[in-house]
Amino acid sequence: MDGKRVLVTGLGGELGSRVGAMLEDEPWVGSIAGFDANPPRRRLKRAAFHLVAADDRDAVVRLVSDFDPHVVVHLGVWEPHARLSTDDARSATEALGESLFDACRGARSLESVVLRSGTEVYGRGGAWPHQPDEQVTPEPASVFGCMLRDLEQRAQGLADERGTVVTVLRCAPVVGPHVPSPLGRLLRLPVVPFNPFGNPRFSLVEDRDAAEAFVAAARTRPRAAINVVAPGASSVLQAALSGRRVALPVAGPGWFVARGAATVAGAPIADHVAELLVHGRCARPGDTAGLLGTEPRHSTADVIAALYRWPAVVRIVPSRTAA
Repeated sequence: MDGKRVLVTGLGGELGSRVGAMLEDEPWVGSIAGFDANPPRRRLKRAAFHLVAADDRDAVVRLVSDFDPHVVVHLGVWEPHARLSTDDARSATEALGESLFDACRGARSLESVVLRSGTEVYGRGGAWPHQPDEQVTPEPASVFGCMLRDLEQRAQGLADERGTVVTVLRCAPVVGPHVPSPLGRLLRLPVVPFNPFGNPRFSLVEDRDAAEAFVAAARTRPRAAINVVAPGASSVLQAALSGRRVALPVAGPGWFVARGAATVAGAPIADHVAELLVHGRCARPGDTAGLLGTEPRHSTADVIAALYRWPAVVRIVPSRTAA
């Protein structure tokens, strides 16, 4: 198994660059290449990075063909309102997914694909206390959930066509100090809207725990969909109070006002985040220990506590100096 060539899409993002750095320390990895529309967030020692736009089909096909990977870790997924608007995130994700999986069909040495998906594919089926496992048929109701389901279908098409092993990691919302998370931004606002009816709950996963799961999946290559979810759950009310935020109960038309206010405050609420606020989002943790040989080390409560320990962003006004 030594000397495998691993291609990482989304290598420039926080999660992708973390995965790339971890792969560099894996003894079974021979060479690493990756690409993204932005440079890596951390220094990589031996991974070859290529700056490629999501819609540059020719460049994607050429990179896959020239590198001829044994393993592809597809992290090139744009969450709406993480860095791009909903429409731009959907366009970028669809364009890259189409180019990548078409190119993978002709990759001579390709053995396995590890795909980033999310618990958003379960739609409102993730409402507490119901916790869907991987056997539940995805029924997404949000744009992001539909984006992820479509990627899973593309990956399954590749598996059916050429027998490639596909591992789908359905991650809970990934939160970390430098992760562009729309949910994380919302929870850090001074005033956090919540649904006072039913106490909907949600689970998270810490970014390093998620990265370790992707590296383990590239190593072990199970042919499965796996929920990567931190233990435990929280409500938005509990999270806001633990962060000493003002928790604002919202219902009915009030959500329209709350979404507008959050947008003005710099934390736009995409429809998958609105779905979580109103209905919750939980999923039964998958057998990551048995299938991947690793499991999340941080609970949802740990991730939320860390979220509120991050220093606030302070705008520094340039000082005036005498000429």
